[in-house]
Amino acid sequence: MSRKYKFINQHQPYFVSCSVVYWQKVFNDASHCEILIESLKYCQTHKGLIIYGWCFMPDHIHLIIGTQKNPMQDIMRDFKSYTSRHLRKKMTEHRGDPEMNKIIQIMRQSGLKNSNNKDWQFWQQHNHPIELFSNKIAEQKLNYVHYNPVKAGLVAYPIDWLYSSAKDYDGQKGLLKVEFLI
Repeated sequence: MSRKYKFINQHQPYFVSCSVVYWQKVFNDASHCEILIESLKYCQTHKGLIIYGWCFMPDHIHLIIGTQKNPMQDIMRDFKSYTSRHLRKKMTEHRGDPEMNKIIQIMRQSGLKNSNNKDWQFWQQHNHPIELFSNKIAEQKLNYVHYNPVKAGLVAYPIDWLYSSAKDYDGQKGLLKVEFLI
């Protein structure tokens, strides 16, 4: 793997994206988003995760993160592992839903194909971390994160999207503790 897709400098913020396998839309369900929120809060409290910006889309998430304790790659590994297990449990509670059954089957098939997993894969393997080495790049990525739901046609303005740090940057209180990047 190329060095440009690794966390190299633990003292710099990074932009990361995590996509659901085959871009399945599982974060349309608020209870699934709550699992992500819970896990990120835990990582902030116990692993030293710093969140500068974030956004959950229906089939992927964007984070701008840093750390003051554990290495970012370890935090991301633990976050993805925890959320995968808990989302699997939550999703199997909806067995009567044909659409959810289809998504569960896709995740099972993905897990069986991937030697890193036993029988389930929720997240795609990569995060493609990008170091935000300048204020210009940081601002560009933060705008990208906040305008993602607007570009997707989900809301008219970034602050209208519940699952984002756009409210924080607008002077309101969002769902996660955010440290301002710019």
